[in-house]
Amino acid sequence: MTPKQSNLIVRTLTGIVFLIVMIGGLTYSYLSMGVLFTLITALSVREFCQIMNERDDVDLNPMICSVGGAYLFLAFFGYLSGITPTPAVFIPYLISIVYMLVCELYLQRESPINNWAYTMLSQMYVALPFSLIPVLGFMTDPAHPMQVGYRWIFPLSVFIFLWTSDTGAYCFGSLFGKHRLFERISPKKSWEGSIGGAFTSLLAACVIWHFDNSLTLIQWLGFALVVVIFGTWGDLVESLMKRQLGIKDSGNILPGHGGMLDRFDSSLLAIPAVVVYLYTLTIFVRV
Repeated sequence: MTPKQSNLIVRTLTGIVFLIVMIGGLTYSYLSMGVLFTLITALSVREFCQIMNERDDVDLNPMICSVGGAYLFLAFFGYLSGITPTPAVFIPYLISIVYMLVCELYLQRESPINNWAYTMLSQMYVALPFSLIPVLGFMTDPAHPMQVGYRWIFPLSVFIFLWTSDTGAYCFGSLFGKHRLFERISPKKSWEGSIGGAFTSLLAACVIWHFDNSLTLIQWLGFALVVVIFGTWGDLVESLMKRQLGIKDSGNILPGHGGMLDRFDSSLLAIPAVVVYLYTLTIFVRV
């Protein structure tokens, strides 16, 4: 067996396990979703801090940042699920932000401004988008504004559209890709692949609409387009970050797939965009 074949097998097995864990965690119960994304948030923030610490002018505390990011997710999860219904659950996170800022006064590190900037970026770029997963899971159904409860279809659909977009982009890009999308940042991405990825995601939206009518067909198609557009930007943002840092992968925690950020880069922009989209639908439905 050649190294290329071996890597393909490892990549395939990792991908299968990843899909099982993601789909199972999101659909089994709201508690399994909470446990899964608390872990994902902590690992992703920690990985972000570790790759940023490779820079000579940055010195972050991955443990403090990852605990803070995980707590932000848990605060959203607890508040929206009703486990901790008081907004006071966010106060410890606010205290942690103050601590992250004040501690630089005493540590006497070389570049406190860089440390502040990258610490806050770990929370805004990584922790906050994952913390919006409970918003998708517990938000009011746009078609039935008074119905509230955990509905896994919205958070799962984000990832379904990202997965189908990636698959379609790879297939169409391999067959027809000629015009580069962002050659300066990601030379392998093409307009043909992106259009193909959008097409396959729109097909997936039609399938989901067939089984779930909480949104109209047009609304599901809009959902898919929002995910594809912002997911593509999310992928490019992480590619630009890695190019700036001079690294190929953000980590190696997922054999054959790289790190957590490599796997979830698209979702970091897609999730906030979908939250805005669905809340916009909710407002219009209520009006």
